[in-house]
Amino acid sequence: MIPPLHGLRLRAVLSQALRTFFIDRGYLEVETPLRIPAPAPEAHIVSLTSEGWYLQTSPELCMKRLLAAGIPKIFQICKCFRHGERGDRHLPEFTMLEWYAAGSDYLDLMADCEALLRYLAAALGKAGKAGELEWQGRRIDLAPDWERITVAEAFRRYAPCALEEALAKDRFDELLVEYVEPHLGLITPTFLYDYPAELGALARLSPTDPTVAERFELYVAGLELANGFSELVDPVEQRARFLAEREVIRWQGREPGPMPEVFLAGLELMPPAAGIALGVDRLVMLFVGADNIDQVVAFTPEGL
Repeated sequence: MIPPLHGLRLRAVLSQALRTFFIDRGYLEVETPLRIPAPAPEAHIVSLTSEGWYLQTSPELCMKRLLAAGIPKIFQICKCFRHGERGDRHLPEFTMLEWYAAGSDYLDLMADCEALLRYLAAALGKAGKAGELEWQGRRIDLAPDWERITVAEAFRRYAPCALEEALAKDRFDELLVEYVEPHLGLITPTFLYDYPAELGALARLSPTDPTVAERFELYVAGLELANGFSELVDPVEQRARFLAEREVIRWQGREPGPMPEVFLAGLELMPPAAGIALGVDRLVMLFVGADNIDQVVAFTPEGL
């Protein structure tokens, strides 16, 4: 079913506003290939193949190579693909916004997120009289000083067990989704930050506490919207993490793809930087007021 025309129009306006926001701040819009020879090994994400290559699950690797080549501030709005992701908030083909800035860290990205959502709310006429965003019966205050809570504190506050126990029992994702996420972003948007080091993905470890990675996720009214890092730029450590992920993939009964050797080689030249992925379809859901991702895309897989 094709969604109402007003939703498609709002999506078009939002896309233009995203571009204006970043271009006005000195970011270069880039395009990178959708098909790549080797994605980042990630045990919780399954890539789709295309004639022996892979459809990107994220433009991250290619965009970081552009940072390594000397382009300091870049953004991209593009299609990404992930096998088996389908639900009220998931599509196997979806739209992602990613931006990267040399010399920045995850705290800078949090400030970017605050500025971006307030800018979009104003541009779309969705800020309300008191600067609030209304979604699914909740009024979310977009004024400065959004909530920030560490992963460890969120588990202490909302989960039935501590973070350490959740990790030891391999129940982190389950407990996060069931117990923690429903409490996040209900008054203001919430930054859930300082993930345990073993869940650092491509994020660097904190220089003051190596048990946590400088990674955060942004939530609005319980909806996970973005995932940002202070980027790991150590190729030796990154290779070790990739190899560990490949072992988990094998344990899951899947064959890991090839290592992204070109990316690892270029990582030696990448400056300290921060980068973030934000789901555009979910962003449109917030501003349209939709409770299902099907309502904000022109076509669903089932409708083709």
